[in-house]
Amino acid sequence: MRRRTGPVAQEPTEARSRRTGGTAPEPAGARNRRTGTAAREPLGVRQGSRRASAFLARRSLATHRRAWAAVIVATGAAAALVGAFAFVVGSLLVAAPPVQRYAGADAVVAADQKVSYTAKPWGSEPQTATAYLPERARLDRSVLAAVAGADGVAKAVADDSVPVSTGDGLPAVGRSWPSAVLSRYELAEGRAPRGATEVVLDGALAAGGHAPGERVVLRADGAARTYTVSGIARTGDGGDAPPAVFFTEPRLTALAGHPGRIDAIGVVAEPGVSRDALRDAIGAVLPERSGVPGADRGVRVLTGTERGEAEQVDALGGRSDQLALLGSIGGTVLMVALLVIASTLSQAIRQRSGELALLRAVGASPRQLRSAIGREAGRVSAAAALLGGIGAVPLGLAMRSLLTTDPLPLPVPWWLPPAAALTGGLLVALLARPVAMLAARSVTRLRPAAALGAATADEPSEPGRFRTVAGVVLAFAGISSAGVATTQSGQAAGAAASGAAMSLVIAVALLGPLVSRIVLGVLGRPLRKAGGVSGFLAERAASAHTRRLATAFTPIVLVVAFVCVQLASGPTMERAADQQASAALRADLVATGGGAGLPAGAARAVREAPGVTAATGVLRSTVVLADRQAGEPVLTRLPVLGVEAHGLSGTLDPGVTAGDLDRLTGRDAVAVGADRAKSLDVGPGDRVALRLGDGTRVEPRVVAVYEHELGLGEFLFPREALAGHVSAARDQAVLIRTGFGSGAGAEAETGAGAGAGSKAGAGAGADPADAVREALAPYGGGVAVRAATGDDVAIAPPVSDGDNAVIVIGVGVIGGFALLAVVSTLALITIGRRGEFRLLRMVGTGRRQLRRMLVLETGLVTFAGLVIGTAVAAVPLTAFAVSVAGTAPYLPPVHYAVIAGAVALAAAAGTLVPGASAGGRFVLGRRAG
Repeated sequence: MRRRTGPVAQEPTEARSRRTGGTAPEPAGARNRRTGTAAREPLGVRQGSRRASAFLARRSLATHRRAWAAVIVATGAAAALVGAFAFVVGSLLVAAPPVQRYAGADAVVAADQKVSYTAKPWGSEPQTATAYLPERARLDRSVLAAVAGADGVAKAVADDSVPVSTGDGLPAVGRSWPSAVLSRYELAEGRAPRGATEVVLDGALAAGGHAPGERVVLRADGAARTYTVSGIARTGDGGDAPPAVFFTEPRLTALAGHPGRIDAIGVVAEPGVSRDALRDAIGAVLPERSGVPGADRGVRVLTGTERGEAEQVDALGGRSDQLALLGSIGGTVLMVALLVIASTLSQAIRQRSGELALLRAVGASPRQLRSAIGREAGRVSAAAALLGGIGAVPLGLAMRSLLTTDPLPLPVPWWLPPAAALTGGLLVALLARPVAMLAARSVTRLRPAAALGAATADEPSEPGRFRTVAGVVLAFAGISSAGVATTQSGQAAGAAASGAAMSLVIAVALLGPLVSRIVLGVLGRPLRKAGGVSGFLAERAASAHTRRLATAFTPIVLVVAFVCVQLASGPTMERAADQQASAALRADLVATGGGAGLPAGAARAVREAPGVTAATGVLRSTVVLADRQAGEPVLTRLPVLGVEAHGLSGTLDPGVTAGDLDRLTGRDAVAVGADRAKSLDVGPGDRVALRLGDGTRVEPRVVAVYEHELGLGEFLFPREALAGHVSAARDQAVLIRTGFGSGAGAEAETGAGAGAGSKAGAGAGADPADAVREALAPYGGGVAVRAATGDDVAIAPPVSDGDNAVIVIGVGVIGGFALLAVVSTLALITIGRRGEFRLLRMVGTGRRQLRRMLVLETGLVTFAGLVIGTAVAAVPLTAFAVSVAGTAPYLPPVHYAVIAGAVALAAAAGTLVPGASAGGRFVLGRRAG
């Protein structure tokens, strides 16, 4: 009986076996799966099979051109996004600071700006972490004589610089006249300075009307002084360098304030000496260390483009920070791209499962189907890779324009655009074929008889055992990672929260059918009641195709979760930091000195002004902390404040919980934030190992622990401990407390502006700001006095330019791509339902009812995606906010409204627009056909 009925379901190769008298073999597909090898067929049979596969692929591409167009758009956008990120990362990796100040030097000798920390992780070999120093590491002046005596050196010039402000507040750089040769300055008028009261101005400053013999007011190390202009210097290689003022070398050394040390040494080579020979000759006479007491910096010889590193000492550190930020976002980009490629291709194949099953039933072999699908996916991926590669270049250029800065312009070498385009295109080309064949595996592996039933079977409502297990594991991992984030701080908490968000999004994608059933259980009845017949149709269609519903709202979940996490992290931190900084502020006025800052004497002058009860200078710097995270060595750059303990309680209250801030004096003291003190296990009386901004190792004694560390930073130093280790010892601000502002501190604690207290006090008598301005009048123009705010003491500005760039890239570019994925996915689903729409019209459903059904389905998908995406984002955001800021997460309502509106528009565009023509003009037209 089996032999008579078998031939109906047998493949051609089996029929040939019976004709030759052989035993009935097992099906070819089963044998191939069991043996893992291809069937050994004659060459003609294989060629015929390939021609059949090619024919099926061509016909399918033409038949399903709309669905494949949606796939091409989504996967092409993924390729463009990945290629754009490769473009930006490649540009950052080859970026170097421009050479301006040392354009006339053949080589520059400078201290090494990089520090390292080696530690042995658990069960691994020792590893080394490196970081760039944010402040200039200096050389001992004795190095100058050694460099000058090297072979091939025509001239070695000590180069120092100090910030200078003109009488009208214009910032400039003060240098010694001998160093002018390093920038190719030449006297255009007058002569070189000969005394401490003479200066040479560059062309930019002289353009203001100054000429040799005239007087100019300059402020450098103290009160403003009048100098005589002895000459005007000009150069054609200055570029965008700041204006320069040239003093005599002894005067510049006195203004710099570190007579035994120099910033760098510029070297002019003798004629005919090559760059490599000069480097080797100088390196042979250099000491191993910079010679500065307390520092272990090596000495470097910089030539060519490396010379710019001695000009912008923190440019490479900023590059490292940008690479780290882009790396964290890049991981998300890759996951998003993979998810979009996999979901769109899988949905395109899954919608044709009935067609594939029918082909299998009528005799198409598994190999033919797999080959046909692979050919289709290959051609689609080729078109997507081409479009994505082309789009990656302009998108990468746009992202580059957001990240490039004057200290670190991002280059575009000739090989970068094609390499970036190739990177994005290869991702699509390599993934498309295996993803498509995997999506069709459930049909191609069926026996022909079983395929007949599969062609008309209902869509399975369960995700499958593997997907269920994987989804549950990822959901548990996401929640666990969020729990871990609550016990961490800083970057560790942010990394754990980001991992939790991505794990939960993938878990929702894997458990989509189960989540869909929960959604329908909650929203199904309200949908039926509110929508009438259309609501009933929408609910039944969603219930019958829970996988389709899950595929529809998954990209919305991705958009909402990702954008909410990106947009809420910054405002949450800023809000908490602003609250802490405002709570710590006791000053009612603040004085600032513009780009050149204020010398230490400004705070002393303000204290002597009538009505001033306390004044504190604020010096900003950065320290480097060596620590371990998960056993691995980490070097963290932390911004810090240097303050004066004298009168500090009247201007700033960090919220001391242990110790005494009155002891924050000298060079051997530090106050530590409560969370950092807990992580380091230190308290008053203990010592903490740090590197100051120029790399000097210190172990100051902890004198106090305070709680407002999010607003004021994790360490507070005495000003004198930092002054000798910063590039320029100038106060960024002077905090001032007047007798008229006694209520300012209390108002700050309740959230009122500090300026309100100042105005109230001013009404009771003379304006206290006038007395402060009079005390600061000797310091020249550019000094401003205004009401103090929390931003004046906050450890970092609310949003830096770099943060803005990353936010724009993260939210704008990736969020826009995710919205495009929403449109493509929903359009693909809608196009695949044209048969369903035709059937509904044929059985009497009106066009208005059908349109309303689509609107209700769109609303269901949008609402479900918004709610689930918000819940997914809330888990890591809450963990991050609690661990880092100690508050609930905060997202401005306007931002969330924009997210919801963008998602709703994308969902409507992906559903209603293709739905109007998904099945021809009679689907939503006037006749049922």
